[in-house]
This record gives sequence, C-alpha cells and structure tokens, in this order.
Amino acid sequence: MNRCPWAGDDPPMVRYHDEEWGTPQRDDRVLFEFLILEGAQAGLSWSTVLRKRETYRRLFAGFDAAEVARFTDPDAARLLADPGIIRNRLKVRGAIRNARAVLKLVDETGSLSGFLWDFVGGEPVVNTWRTMAEVPAQTDASRAMSRELLRRNFTFVGPTICYAFMQATGMVNDHLVDCFRHPLNNRAGAP
Repeated sequence: MNRCPWAGDDPPMVRYHDEEWGTPQRDDRVLFEFLILEGAQAGLSWSTVLRKRETYRRLFAGFDAAEVARFTDPDAARLLADPGIIRNRLKVRGAIRNARAVLKLVDETGSLSGFLWDFVGGEPVVNTWRTMAEVPAQTDASRAMSRELLRRNFTFVGPTICYAFMQATGMVNDHLVDCFRHPLNNRAGAP
C-alpha cells in the first residue's frame, strides 16, 4: 500500500496518516484542537505533538474552547508544569488566548467551521502532487486565513501553520497522487 513518505513507519504516524490527515473536519471542537496542536508544533516535529496529544486533550478540557477560555494564570502554570505537553509559555498562553478568540469569532460569525472553510470555498481543495517537493509550505488561502486570524487576536497562526492546519483538517488534500488516501485512489470509500 502506497503512503505519503512523511508517514514513515512509526505506528502513530502511520495511523494518523491513514485515518485522519486530510479528512475533512467540520466540528468546531476538532478544528480548535488542530489550531492548538498545529501552533504547539511550531519548530517541532508532528510526531512529537502526536505523542502528547492525549495529554493535551486531558489538560485542555477535551479542547472545549469555552472551558479553555476560562483558564487563569494558575491554570497556565499547572499546564506548564506538566511534562506531557510542550512546555512553552508562549504556546500555552497562546492556546488560552486562541480559545477566547474562538468564542468571540463564533459569537460574531456563527461557527468556527463555517468561518475557516470559507477560505477554501467550503469544499476541500484536492491537489495532485506527485512528490513531496511539490507540496507548498503556504498558499494564498493560508496567507489570507493567517491575516484574518491574526486580525482577530489569534496567535501561532502564521501562513505555514495555517497551511498545515488546512492539510490536517482536510480543507486541502495534499496526499500524493500515488498514496492510497488520495481521492483518485479512493473509490472504495476509505477515509
């Protein structure tokens, strides 16, 4: 079975590639989770974040933005003391700030999902890359998303992070064309 080469042979990475990456996500909680995790990844490998994901879920109230938005300075200190997450003060405080920004955005626009999916016209962009070298680090859509999120007081949402977020949540399908997960190879209904 052909996979995108970045999945390697590490079981959690293979599982993430096979079951999750590039699958369209429209649930606000899942989208908030990926915003936090992609921001946490900045400067690190995704496998590092993936191994800490369950602890993130536990410590960040199952990625309930309303709960995280209520976190206080003592909560941030508690998070920073836990070795099960990436203990970067700016990233932890950024996650709390982003939760507050999500609540405001949802209040103004109705949903995080609708707001974010508008950057790709509401439907996944399906690319036909043949090699990893062809896959861009950012696009016009990710730059536009970044600008708007930054304007709305989000942090750790640069255009490269936004593009990784778009790939992870299926707004963009960047599985290589010879990968079994690419839509051209996915006529049997796999995720």
